[in-house]
Amino acid sequence: MSIESPLRDLNIDLPSCPSTLVKMSLLMADEHTTTEQLALVIETDMALSAAVVRTVNSALFGLLKRVDTVHEGIRYLGMAQVAALTYEIGLRGAFPPGPVMQAIWDKASIRGLAMGRIARQLDVDPWLAHTIGLFAETGRAVLVAYDAKRYETLRAPSLTEAELMAAEAEAFGVTYAALGAALCQSWGLARDVADGVRMRVLPTEQWSTERPQLQRLLTIGMAVDHLLLDVLQERPVDADAVWTTLRPVANQAGLHFDAFQLATRRVCERLNPMS
Repeated sequence: MSIESPLRDLNIDLPSCPSTLVKMSLLMADEHTTTEQLALVIETDMALSAAVVRTVNSALFGLLKRVDTVHEGIRYLGMAQVAALTYEIGLRGAFPPGPVMQAIWDKASIRGLAMGRIARQLDVDPWLAHTIGLFAETGRAVLVAYDAKRYETLRAPSLTEAELMAAEAEAFGVTYAALGAALCQSWGLARDVADGVRMRVLPTEQWSTERPQLQRLLTIGMAVDHLLLDVLQERPVDADAVWTTLRPVANQAGLHFDAFQLATRRVCERLNPMS
């Protein structure tokens, strides 16, 4: 895969996609894929399969009945959610562990889950939504894996998202969004995922010329970032101002604003333990 000059200048090796995830991605691109086919692919990787079952049984999903197999997990949660969960576990395993990485993955997990659940209520592809949410900040994971010590010097609780991104670009010569998009491309993810990871940091005015589905995915991601993740990180949030900003963006994307607002509030309340 060819990547842009700043990435080549950094001489960064993007982690390879685990073979199980490659097979699963091909299945998810086929509308005729069955539950049995997906479960079989995941269950061929024993460690991954065990991690998926363990996570499905966690309090996060609140199932009333314990599941013992991936197949049962798919039956209760659906193929898209189990596939996205498998991608999350595989993605974590592709990078070295550490506290900074853990913070990135914790945030990605919540974002992906929230985006997938909101998308499902709005007839937007939940697999794409969850995957964009999961991969949104993977470029930061690449930077940490490349030079953890240098990255650690950039982090400060007082920094805003824009300030941190500017500091990263100054220190490494490339934005995390560009790196994340390159990783998505190298893993063979859908075009909407790579474009969504790249464009989420751009001004919303630049979204208007993009494909309607991509606009909808970006809008859902923006809502989750401000109305759930900022709240969980105890950043000051003016919800009314956020909705005022989101309304024209949602309308441009072809989302019914009242339905979008209701779905977002329901999901954010469900995933915020303090609400």
